[in-house]
Amino acid sequence: QVQLVESGGGLVQAGGSLRLSCAASGSSIGISDMGWYRQAPGKQRELVAQITRDSSLYYADSVKGRFTISRDNTKDTVILQMTSLKPEDTAVYYCNIVQSDLVGGRYPYWGQGTQVTVSS
Repeated sequence: QVQLVESGGGLVQAGGSLRLSCAASGSSIGISDMGWYRQAPGKQRELVAQITRDSSLYYADSVKGRFTISRDNTKDTVILQMTSLKPEDTAVYYCNIVQSDLVGGRYPYWGQGTQVTVSS
């Protein structure tokens, strides 16, 4: 089992910045993909950014150029640096990690979610 602890959400004005952090603990051997999803009221959860173990990156079009994802494999931590925030970035942000086993199994884990609110 893997436990994820998120931190860093909050309220910020449009144009501001926030840094989200997610630390994995427990049986964290074999963590492959790490990422952040978000879910706004009345909308489906969407992938915001993802980073693989070899540092391949994915960003949603809506955040490209504004958000940066990074990871520290020695600490099993993933960071989402968010800049130039917009009101439409307001959502609950969820950390997600995928743990892979030796036979190709992939097991997703989710953080508890952290609220990001961007005021206009």
